[in-house]
Amino acid sequence: MRHGEVHNPEGVLYGRLPDYHLSELGRKMAERVADHLGGRDITHVVASPLERAQETAAPIAQALGLTTAVDDRLIEADNIFQGKTFGVGDGSLRNPAYWKYLTNPFRPSWGEPYIEQVVRMMGALGAARDAARGHEAVCVSHQLPIWITRSFAEHRRLWHDPRKRQCSLASLTTFTYHDDKIVSIGYSEPARDLLPAHLTAKGRKGDFPVARSFGA
Repeated sequence: MRHGEVHNPEGVLYGRLPDYHLSELGRKMAERVADHLGGRDITHVVASPLERAQETAAPIAQALGLTTAVDDRLIEADNIFQGKTFGVGDGSLRNPAYWKYLTNPFRPSWGEPYIEQVVRMMGALGAARDAARGHEAVCVSHQLPIWITRSFAEHRRLWHDPRKRQCSLASLTTFTYHDDKIVSIGYSEPARDLLPAHLTAKGRKGDFPVARSFGA
């Protein structure tokens, strides 16, 4: 699961910075997903150590009578631009000092390499699978690591257009395992009606399937 909306009036890339909490709307999103998952056979809830992920996981764990575990591998991707606004005309991109970080979009050169995100996220998924073996687990993480992990599992290239990620706020990307192998991936948006209009207007449901099977 991706966390809910964050209170960020300055519009910065908050990345791994501390003290970025869910907005009031973000809390409603988390509660909506908690209601949505209330009847599922979930025996393990784990989240990134960042506040917004912990706050998203809290109502889910509470609804299920569970305690939220922490896995550092679910954390947001590292990014040289965290704490800064990011734009061509009004953000850090107009500063030539940062241009050297934009030389390789395939790695990428401005942050944590995509393949390193895959390695840690797959490790976190494997640990959650083992903790809930025979049942279901909820892992609360962040948009980029979730999307990169899905892309890897679906055998797609890791570099991409960020505007085309299918991973909205409070969305669920579901990895189904048969033994230790991922056999299908699904996607849903239980809090879609709570999303700000500018996000629903650019929804990407048509770009990728909402469910994909690989065979057991």
